[in-house]
Amino acid sequence: MQFSDIINQYPVKQRLTELVQHNRLSHALLFLGREGSGGLALALAFAQYVVCEKVNGKHTAIQPGPSLFGEPSTGNQQPAPQTDSCGICSGCIKAQQLVHPDIHFSYPTVTKKPGEKPIATDFINEWREFVKANPYGNLFDWIELIKEKENSQGKITAEECNDIIKKLSLKSFESEYKILIMWMPEKLEKEGNKLLKIIEEPPPNTLFILVTENEEQVLPTIVSRCQLIKILPLEIKDIEEALILRHKTEPLIARQVASVSEGNYREALQSVQHAEEDWQGLLREWLNAILKTGPLAQAKWVEEISRLGREKQKQFLRYFNHLLEQAVHLRVASGKTGTVRPDAGTAGPDSERDFAERLNKIAGIEQQQAIIEELDRATYYIERNAHGKILFHALTIKLYHIIQDKFVFLMD
Repeated sequence: MQFSDIINQYPVKQRLTELVQHNRLSHALLFLGREGSGGLALALAFAQYVVCEKVNGKHTAIQPGPSLFGEPSTGNQQPAPQTDSCGICSGCIKAQQLVHPDIHFSYPTVTKKPGEKPIATDFINEWREFVKANPYGNLFDWIELIKEKENSQGKITAEECNDIIKKLSLKSFESEYKILIMWMPEKLEKEGNKLLKIIEEPPPNTLFILVTENEEQVLPTIVSRCQLIKILPLEIKDIEEALILRHKTEPLIARQVASVSEGNYREALQSVQHAEEDWQGLLREWLNAILKTGPLAQAKWVEEISRLGREKQKQFLRYFNHLLEQAVHLRVASGKTGTVRPDAGTAGPDSERDFAERLNKIAGIEQQQAIIEELDRATYYIERNAHGKILFHALTIKLYHIIQDKFVFLMD
C-alpha cells in the first residue's frame, strides 16, 4: 500500500516521510486514530515506504554524463525527496502482497480449540484477505472473519509475545529494517509486559509500529516507550469524494452517508451498503411506540430491531444521533436569526430537516444531549455483543423517561 492509496491524512504522511528523510525515526511509533480514520492503512503504507528500495537508496538510477548535444549535464543535481514508495521495486511488491520477510504482523486472535494457544501466524492467510479487502476495517470485522463460535473475543496472547521476541531477534533478510506492525495493542492486557524490554532496547534497525484506537486501553508502560503519531478523523468532503471515486457511489447518497459517518470511512462503507434502509421510518415507529402507542407496540418494535443484526442496529443508532445533531443546528440557527432558513445549519434533505424540527418539539437541548449519551452507550454495548432485545427494551424505557414530559406525535 502506498500513501497515495490513503484518504487525505496529508500532514501525517508528510511527518512520517520527514522522519525517514531527516533520520529522526524513532524505534517505536504509536499510531493513534479513531476507527475508520486510516491508522492501519497508514502503518502499511509507512512500512512499505521504509522497505522501498528507491527510498533507501538500493535502487538507484544511472546518473547521466555530459550531453552529446550540448545541453548542460544534470548528473550533479540532487534528486527530489521521495515522498512515497515507488510501488514497483521488489520490496514494494512484496509489501503490497503482505509477504515481505522483514515486515511482521501481530493482531488479536481467537481460540478455536480448547487448550489451543494461537499466534498471529496461524491466521496469516485470513489476515491478508482481510487487509486487502478492507484496510479501514475494525476489530469486529476481523473477529467475524476468523471466529468459529459466537461471542469470541480477540486477544494478543502471551505466546504471541514470545513469537514476536523470537522473530525480531533474527537478522533482517532483505531490508535494512525489521518491522513489526501490531494492530490493536489494547488487546495485549498484562501479557504486553513481556514486550517491554525489546521495545525499550530493540535489536539494531528494528521498528515497532503500534496501531491503536484507544490510547487509554494500551498499557501505559508501552505508551511511554513510543513516539505518538496522532491521526485525525476524516473530513466529510474526503469521505464523500472517496465514496464517489473509489466505490462509484451516487453523489447524493455519498453526500448523505458522509454527513453521518463522523469521520469514519468504515462506517461510511457500511452505510452505503444499507443506503436503501428506511431508518427514518423505523425511528418514527419507535418514537411513536414510546410516546403514544405503548408497551405492545414497543415490544413489537424491539422484536423487529433485534432481527436486524448488530451492524444495522449501529447504523440505526448513528442515524438517530445524526438527526439529533441536525436538530441542534436548527435550534442554534433559529436562535440567532429568529427564524429557521430553508438551508439552516447542515440539516440535509428536506425530510431530515422536517424530522429534526419535530425532534426539537419533542425535547429540549438538555434532553437531546441525554438521548445522545444513551445512544452512544448503546452503540458501545452492541459492539461488545450485548443482547439486542434486552438492550433496546432498556433503551426504550430510558428514552421514555427522558422525554415523557414534552412530546408531539410523529405520525405522517
